[in-house]
Amino acid sequence: MRIALADDGALFRNGLQMLLEAAGHEVVEAFDNGDDLVEAVHAEPVDVAILDIRMPPEPEGGLTTAGRLRASHPTLGILLLSHHAETRYLSRMLEIGPSRIGYRLKDQITSVAALHDTLTRIVAGEIVIDTRLTSKLVEYSQTRQDELRHELSGQELRVLRLMATGLSNAGIAEEMGVTRKAVEKHVSAVFTKLSLPDTSADNRRVLAVLRYLGS
Repeated sequence: MRIALADDGALFRNGLQMLLEAAGHEVVEAFDNGDDLVEAVHAEPVDVAILDIRMPPEPEGGLTTAGRLRASHPTLGILLLSHHAETRYLSRMLEIGPSRIGYRLKDQITSVAALHDTLTRIVAGEIVIDTRLTSKLVEYSQTRQDELRHELSGQELRVLRLMATGLSNAGIAEEMGVTRKAVEKHVSAVFTKLSLPDTSADNRRVLAVLRYLGS
């Protein structure tokens, strides 16, 4: 894959570049800020952009930069990195989504294999969320789950919870031990009960997850 990355920490940026190259990827550019990354991607398209969430040109410049990149390059893969597991970052990421995007913690990017797997899944169209963040998300959303129990059945709520972790319908089916058709039926029921109409302007999967997060 052709990759451009931006991280204002020189040590981490250089180490990440070495991991990427060891995995057989081509690092086209590496910057310490989002503005330069955007210009580079405009000039020379890449498969994936990797961004630190907390970097210039503003406190959470990685998220702003990711939004700019997705608006101009809808099929670009985006991997957001942070030292912090923050549910508000996840909400912002889902708004930027709804696919080909990931949020991983920096201390979990420790091997060539793990990094390559993350990038491969993102390019394939998945949403990849760090497992530590997923656990925190479940705890954070417990109150919202209690509210949704009045609207959704137990199976529908479980499907929505798994959707929030970034799993596809196929992944949910495997996790629950049911058929993909059964999952599709539950997903359709979730959309209906949460009053999420099928329109060309909105992605109902993302809207459902945002409702689950209370955003």
